[in-house]
Amino acid sequence: MLFRSEFCFSLDAVLLAHFVHVRKNSCGVDLGTGTGVLPLLLAKQVQKMYAVEINPVTADLAKRNVAMNDLADKITVREGDFRRLKDFYKPEFADFVVVNPPYRPAEHGNINNVEGVAKARHEITATLSDVIKAARYVLKFHGRFAMVHLPERLAEIIVQMDRNNIAPKRLRFVQPKKDRQPNMVLIEGIAGGAQGGLKVDVPLIIHKDDGSYTDELMKYYYPEDKAR
Repeated sequence: MLFRSEFCFSLDAVLLAHFVHVRKNSCGVDLGTGTGVLPLLLAKQVQKMYAVEINPVTADLAKRNVAMNDLADKITVREGDFRRLKDFYKPEFADFVVVNPPYRPAEHGNINNVEGVAKARHEITATLSDVIKAARYVLKFHGRFAMVHLPERLAEIIVQMDRNNIAPKRLRFVQPKKDRQPNMVLIEGIAGGAQGGLKVDVPLIIHKDDGSYTDELMKYYYPEDKAR
């Protein structure tokens, strides 16, 4: 019952982990980590990950996942509200921030009646503005901000990035199939970066016509499988 009442990670986290640019000696922050999937996916590529989660149940699951994967030396999970990062993190210490935030404003759509799922899908505890403001607080000058979100909210995202002095530099739309409209967008920006120079990558296609995953997506899950 515990796992059914909380939000489980989906493809979004996998896409974001493969989209963000990171370096071996870098230090990253995951805002709203949920069960800690993004830090687990990025741990081998970086030096240190800090994860923040407001939900005590999922924060505990994230800590257990870290321990079960023997990554306590690389990943630190903190239960807390990232709108109050000043209470437990110093400013501008992170090389990058990743966020897989709630996608929809609380007043839009049907709110799931299960609390954990509602908080993960709707902006109940934090708005888009809160997310980007928190990211800018911990980012170093020229640190990277990467997020997965809905294409319909792209204009809002860019406005909030501009307000927080994060220049959009890379964009990639995600399509369920090649003939379908995008249903996700991946965006990366640079804190304190110069305006302009936005690169739009070719769309990422999730499914082939027969419904199976595309070769690119399969490589995310099976990077060592040379036959795919």
